[in-house]
Amino acid sequence: MILNNYFLERQFILEEIKKNEEVNVEVKPVEAISEISLEGLTPALRAACENAGWKELVPVQAKAIPYMLAGRDVMVQSRTGSGKTGAYILPIMQKIDLNQNAAQALVLVPTRELALQVSREAQLLAQGSNLRTAVVYGGVGYGPQLEAFRGGAQLVVGTPGRILDHLLKNTLSLDHLKILIFDEADRMLSMGFYPDMVKIRKYIQPKQIISSMFSATFPPQIIRLADQFLRNAELLSLSGNQVHIAEIEHIYYLVPGMRKERSLVRIIEIENPASAIIFCNTKDTVHYLSVVLKRFGYDADELSSDLSQVMREKVMGRVRRGALRFLVATDVAARGIDIPDLSHVIQYEPPEDPEAYIHRAGRTGRMGSSGVAISLVAEMEKFKLQSIARYYNINMEERPLPDDEELERVVTERITALLEAELRSRDNLQIERMQRFLPLSRNLAQSEDELALIAMLLDDYYQQTLHAPPEQPATDGEQASAAKPKMKRPRPRRKD
Repeated sequence: MILNNYFLERQFILEEIKKNEEVNVEVKPVEAISEISLEGLTPALRAACENAGWKELVPVQAKAIPYMLAGRDVMVQSRTGSGKTGAYILPIMQKIDLNQNAAQALVLVPTRELALQVSREAQLLAQGSNLRTAVVYGGVGYGPQLEAFRGGAQLVVGTPGRILDHLLKNTLSLDHLKILIFDEADRMLSMGFYPDMVKIRKYIQPKQIISSMFSATFPPQIIRLADQFLRNAELLSLSGNQVHIAEIEHIYYLVPGMRKERSLVRIIEIENPASAIIFCNTKDTVHYLSVVLKRFGYDADELSSDLSQVMREKVMGRVRRGALRFLVATDVAARGIDIPDLSHVIQYEPPEDPEAYIHRAGRTGRMGSSGVAISLVAEMEKFKLQSIARYYNINMEERPLPDDEELERVVTERITALLEAELRSRDNLQIERMQRFLPLSRNLAQSEDELALIAMLLDDYYQQTLHAPPEQPATDGEQASAAKPKMKRPRPRRKD
């Protein structure tokens, strides 16, 4: 049976949050350190900035670098494109010993694109020095990565899954690690890397190392779990003197008016919500969208006034048990429904009443948790949504609709991580058993006509692991039944 890693991880995180209910999420520096300027850096780091063409430090660098140079663990709230990579690469350059050919700095990232981007910036800053970098991610051969390790890479940048593979195979050692960075920590959790992150931490010697998390937002669950990776961590925010804790993110996508349901599917694939209510304005749209989502393989059901009381109670039972991933509903049907762990609210159609936006969005981000409110709007609806945002003083972020290339990239990274995790969990007998399929695998991969078979198998695996409904705990009766050995009934003899 294929385990649903995504929902197992989510359940574990929720359990950890419940254990830490009293944790204060507003973490502020006890002894604040003044920001640093370009002139305050060492000559070597100033030369590195000159290599990159930097005339001055950006805010995230000026704020974070002094803490890291002082050896203090920090959580840095910084959006993508704000210059955060330089904020940790520069301290890494100062802290590591270039005469020691061993991994001294590890940067964990959620995607191969980010791994390549970080390594390129490190090489740009370090040109002219002896800093050696290894870039490590799944979906490619091990050869170049092993060669980089043998070459004495001091900075290792990679995705958690492939890093863990190397640790398990003893091809990478973290015995000399000095700095550990979690870049885009929120995305690593959403990609399903949390269990790998925990396992990697066990390979790090219990000595003084500098650990930092960089993330666009710090939902309460990330802050509450930070103690597993950081010591006495302090949160640095780019929101002035106020600590910015993301409770509800407000996002909208500008989508074509036609085939809007296909746009929703793309957004679901990219955002990968753990659970969501999808609001529609009419019961006809609710039914249509529910059917489309089911046909695409999602665990979805509908709630509208057309349902019989029996069916309505059946759907509501799944909602209350947390056994339904996507509930498609009208405002009237969803009235009174409270799901504490709801991660997303998706507004397939903007509400006719502006006040309804607040009621819809408020379904997520309950009880101190974080949440995301997503709206799909056509060109003319965009102005109405912006008017709502101004009236209620909501910071609304526009995101571009994912294209085919981005969708393919995200799905490829996700299924590669899932498959590698599945392979790591296999014992020697299972690995021996699968050897008989290696010749067939090679033949299928070499034949253009047979690629559809591989694509079908990958699609089925992806749907079963990522889009299956959340696993439910077995009842006492079911556990007893599973524990009791099953007796085979004797096959009746055939009379000749």
